[in-house]
Amino acid sequence: MEEKTIQIAGSITVDELANALGLSVTQLIGELFKNGIVATINQRLDFETASIIIDELGLKNVKLEKKNTATKTSDFHRELSDKAVSRPPVVAVMGHVDHGKTTLLDTLLHKKTVDDEAGGITQHISAYQLKHDDRWITFLDTPGHEAFAAIRQHGAMLTDIVVIVVAADDGVKPQTVEAINFAKSANAKIIVAINKIDREGADIPRTMADLSQHGLQPEEWGGDITMVPISAKQGTNLEQLLDMILLTADIEELKADVDIPAEGLVIESHMETGRGSVVNLLVTGGELKTGDFIVAGSAFGKVRTMLDFKGKPKGKATPSTPVTITGFKELPNFGDRFVEVSDEKTARKMALLNAQALANETASANVTSSDLLRMMNVADNSKVFNVIIKGDVLGSVTSVVDSLKMIDTHGEITLNIVSTGVGDINENDVYMAAGGNTVVYGFNVSVPINISKMAARDNVPVRTYRVIYELLDDAKHEMENLLDAEIIEEDKGEMKVLGVFRTEKTSIIAGGEVLKGDVKPAYLARVVRDKTYLGEVEVTSVQKEKIDVKELTAGETGGLALKTENKLQLQIGDRLKFFTREMKKKTL
Repeated sequence: MEEKTIQIAGSITVDELANALGLSVTQLIGELFKNGIVATINQRLDFETASIIIDELGLKNVKLEKKNTATKTSDFHRELSDKAVSRPPVVAVMGHVDHGKTTLLDTLLHKKTVDDEAGGITQHISAYQLKHDDRWITFLDTPGHEAFAAIRQHGAMLTDIVVIVVAADDGVKPQTVEAINFAKSANAKIIVAINKIDREGADIPRTMADLSQHGLQPEEWGGDITMVPISAKQGTNLEQLLDMILLTADIEELKADVDIPAEGLVIESHMETGRGSVVNLLVTGGELKTGDFIVAGSAFGKVRTMLDFKGKPKGKATPSTPVTITGFKELPNFGDRFVEVSDEKTARKMALLNAQALANETASANVTSSDLLRMMNVADNSKVFNVIIKGDVLGSVTSVVDSLKMIDTHGEITLNIVSTGVGDINENDVYMAAGGNTVVYGFNVSVPINISKMAARDNVPVRTYRVIYELLDDAKHEMENLLDAEIIEEDKGEMKVLGVFRTEKTSIIAGGEVLKGDVKPAYLARVVRDKTYLGEVEVTSVQKEKIDVKELTAGETGGLALKTENKLQLQIGDRLKFFTREMKKKTL
């Protein structure tokens, strides 16, 4: 059967989807209703909801495609003109947590940043520049913890060269593999820095062998990957590493146009008292100058101030240069492309068009996939974990949200992000959380005393963290508390009843032979007569030759005192099938 492709730009009405699928509107509305959604003919469905419904209908020959209208990095590729000039390489430093990425940058930049990072782990993307052989190199320091997969992916998309740092005494780890995959997906050139060669237990050949198992063949072994043994702490071979970065850049012939309107990417943004929106940009083309009007997604503004990575004023920024600017009317999103325009009127109009395109993709869809999944999950008696996320910068908020979504709840917990935002926890956050069993998480933000008192009064849990995996551990613990305890039963043995000596309202004294396994006090037993289940009893004591014992095992005969609650009466020949039952708290 021929495959049918349906393109969806943000959302599609029930009527449009029915026509595209060749179904009656009634049939489609009926399918939605079965999944808990009461929809009308003109109601809009988002892309994911349409996908779910098509799966539910079992339509294997239908393929959905998204019409992209966003201005994200992945959509942005410019053809260079013949006037393009050479530009510095943009280098991302990636690898497993604690393998020495930030220490490497510290040593290269003569700048101590490790002590400023919570838990010694980089929390944000930071952009730096240094000069080597009179040439600039731009570095992106991307976070190493698995929770920052979203930021690292953006980091790779901004990058020409990825330096993957691997500790010679620890080898390839899960985040090393993740970094390799990101670098490959971004078509970035890879250089491996085998770090900590000064450590006891450092094994360079073994590390190379590990890397070759993941598709990185060292040049020394006939491959195409440059591997430089270094000690970031002692500064060993760092000059050689920089040489290899510049050599790789020369081979790649990295260029950019400068006689075009400035453009680039948002790599961080946050609000600052007295300065307003503070945005870190990486210029990828043109020249950005103070006074330029720029648009990034639905945000626009005029470049009021521009600073280099050291915080010094800068008049203009050329391609591959990171700068911090002020002047945006609102915070642009992390990863958005920015472009220079001629005047404020054009900037305002373009931002409005981008906002409308974004609304088309999200807000205009009356029925979203999360609505549908939530309805389907409620039908499956799943629990809902409500959270509000506040962070110091948008990149942090994005990472926290994405990381929470990565917690595998086996379909038993529905994560509901009530709201997100940048800045300290405020009254509105507490109002939204009150009465809704909602936890407010703050990442690198504060809770003013009056807000803390308000939250305590309204029984709203407000928790702040500076290390993301501590926040995730707390969220995981909260979700585990929502899970019902798991009942675990384990078969223990079987007895044939050979005598019934006394039967009372709630107890029975009987004797028999253990056919298999064993029987102990506190065991439970199912009573079976001729394959018919009669009920359940509990063993309160075990005797052998009229003496209390701890157990009877297969082949032994003895007496049992049994507790029953349903006036059950045993007969000779009945079988007692012993088992244990415990309530175990579920974990994720």
